[in-house]
Amino acid sequence: MNRVLCWFSCGAASAYSAKLAIEKYGDLVEVVYCDTLKYEHPDNLRFMHDCEKWFGKKIELIRSTKYSDIYDVFDKTGWLVGPAGARCTTELKKLVRRKYQKEDDLHIFGYTVEESNRKHQLMIGEPDLKCEFPLIEKGITKRNCLEALYSAGIEIPAMYRLGYPNNNCIGCVKGGAGYWNKIRFDFPDAFEKMAKQERKMNVAINKRMDGEKRIPIFLDELPVNMGRIESEPNIECGVLCLS
Repeated sequence: MNRVLCWFSCGAASAYSAKLAIEKYGDLVEVVYCDTLKYEHPDNLRFMHDCEKWFGKKIELIRSTKYSDIYDVFDKTGWLVGPAGARCTTELKKLVRRKYQKEDDLHIFGYTVEESNRKHQLMIGEPDLKCEFPLIEKGITKRNCLEALYSAGIEIPAMYRLGYPNNNCIGCVKGGAGYWNKIRFDFPDAFEKMAKQERKMNVAINKRMDGEKRIPIFLDELPVNMGRIESEPNIECGVLCLS
């Protein structure tokens, strides 16, 4: 085994899985983050530094050499989001991870027990990857991860404190109507920027049903009372995403 790569995402689960891996493998561990900080909450940098102190080691930042940020991906690829998923995730995280990894690396992924289906999807999609899922193996939930951070004296990231279930870019193209209405309230500049990007590309993130037809709804036309973020699917974004 050459290296143990813990894939950090500025989320509670990836942080706790990295801590467990360091306790198990020690100096073999590299904690690695695919850098998308530009469109994440600025508190993520504080959280990252707190985690470095907890881990007793620096977090390695790696990034795309082809694209500068998510909007660069949108503009150059002409792809916002669709049935195949989010191109920004593929270009800025998944492909960056693949370029960094080596054949004999062991990968540590922070899936909780609620996400066992995503583990199986990953193993099917990348069968040659040598992986461990310490949270699933130990029966650890997302709530347990948040409790572990609290016990370590680490304040959880701001996006969790604001009521978002995940700590993605501010204005994730995987989000539904309820998510985007919360972004409109909490981060109006981010909402406006994505609304303009939709019109520029003539692609709408959200849809509504009209009989059996899915009708696009652009963000600048989104009813303020449409959707509930609590009922929307998980929009976790990370190097292990298959979409």
